[in-house]
Amino acid sequence: MISTKQINTLLLGIAAGLSLQSCQQQEAGHAQAELLPIERAIIEDQDSFFHVDFENYPHKDRKLPIGVFDSGTGGLTILNSLLDFDEHDNMSRKSGSDQVPDFSNEKFIYLADQANMPYGNYYAENKSDLLIEHIIKDAQFLLSDKYYPSQNASEYRRDKQPVKAMVIACNTATAYGKENIEAFIDKSGVPLKVIGVIDAGAKGALSHFEQDEDGAIAVFATVGTIASKGYENTILKKMEEMGFTGDIQVYNQGGHGIAEAVDEEPDYINRDLDSPREDYRGPSLDHEDFKIDQTLMDVYNFDFDHNKMLCDVQSGGDCEVLQINSSDNYVRYHLVSMMEKIRKAENPKPLKVVMLGCTHYPYLTQEIEQVLEELRNYQQNGEYVYRKHMADNIAIVDPAINVAEELYAFLDEQDLFNLDGDMQESEFYISVPNTDNPNVKVDDKGRFPYDFKYGRTAGEVQEYVKRVPFSNSNIPSETLGRLEKSVPTTYQIITEFNKNSDKTSELAKEERIQ
Repeated sequence: MISTKQINTLLLGIAAGLSLQSCQQQEAGHAQAELLPIERAIIEDQDSFFHVDFENYPHKDRKLPIGVFDSGTGGLTILNSLLDFDEHDNMSRKSGSDQVPDFSNEKFIYLADQANMPYGNYYAENKSDLLIEHIIKDAQFLLSDKYYPSQNASEYRRDKQPVKAMVIACNTATAYGKENIEAFIDKSGVPLKVIGVIDAGAKGALSHFEQDEDGAIAVFATVGTIASKGYENTILKKMEEMGFTGDIQVYNQGGHGIAEAVDEEPDYINRDLDSPREDYRGPSLDHEDFKIDQTLMDVYNFDFDHNKMLCDVQSGGDCEVLQINSSDNYVRYHLVSMMEKIRKAENPKPLKVVMLGCTHYPYLTQEIEQVLEELRNYQQNGEYVYRKHMADNIAIVDPAINVAEELYAFLDEQDLFNLDGDMQESEFYISVPNTDNPNVKVDDKGRFPYDFKYGRTAGEVQEYVKRVPFSNSNIPSETLGRLEKSVPTTYQIITEFNKNSDKTSELAKEERIQ
């Protein structure tokens, strides 16, 4: 016979069980509600193109590649530093170069989301949620096995490897999306390492200061990265953590148009023109936010040769319309604007570090150094205008080395180094408009028009782009020439990928990068 006490205990147990079950259901429902539409497609919708089978994800497989992505080809500067990184002995793993790259046995998979760039403009267009969706799709590509062999291919292939770690080689994507990617990966249940460039860059900038030294850091980045205050906040945080006591000032300059010019975006640079056009979006005489100041024309020292500046006056007189049409002139405009901010600031400290807060900017290091030297020597009425605001030796900091150090430490700690791989087998992909999607619009150059690119709405999960191998048909010859000169190790491996990889077997001979 069951006593009243036993019955009460049993009823309490049942009630507790029902309560626990209800809480679990509520928590599950809450977690499901927290998924963004793109996350739900990736994690839960097995019929979606974007679905990844996380239950069987081989994240501990040493032989998996390392994923790297950027909004364009700028992130190849980060990848090139990874490929050349040699700070350890490959046998003992101890510090010290052995003349063999530390990641020589690692395969890398690189993605340039060229179709959706520039990422820096999404914030200005109030589309940060759309940018986050693009960034999560970038991560999805690296985690998945799908790609298209060419832009014209109607069927995708499924022989791409997933990755064992991920590097966000894009400052804007790090600023706006690193936490979102980490949250998404946490929801997937796969403990994958995600490395961003901003923490690395902040440490690199501060390494040029003594603990009690005064000075200034100029963060030179995209408009979106500057708006996020990602670098400024991280530098201030690292200063406190690392015990810096000097007066270190941070100045921000949004390099509107520089990354776009590097990637030959027609809204910002068009080498075929010899006069101004209406669809230009770079700095101008009447731009609301990035105005070319006619009183500073002497200081800008723009190069007008070979249509590098577009003016509505062909001979004599002042331009009523003036448009920048070369990457070096974009650098000139923004460095002068930056030094003017410092010159006009209250009690400014001398500029000691220029932080390259965009992966496209290292391609222009030589131009940056040249303009800084010109500004140091610029005089008015016999006086140096900027020299007192500039340290004797200004360091130009590229965060790539700090990214390499963090990646190395992770692979070593987790015992994930590939022992018999080959970095020559690395793969390179780029996004192109998916014209098989009837909702996609392209211009006469086959690219997304500006209004379509930034007019889309987050949450409408669809294939706007195809991710295809690098080729002559999707990367301009000017960009390839710059890559060959600026990132030679990477360029050589790109040509190897185009020549020998089975992933590029559908490319015509003339499409292969030589």
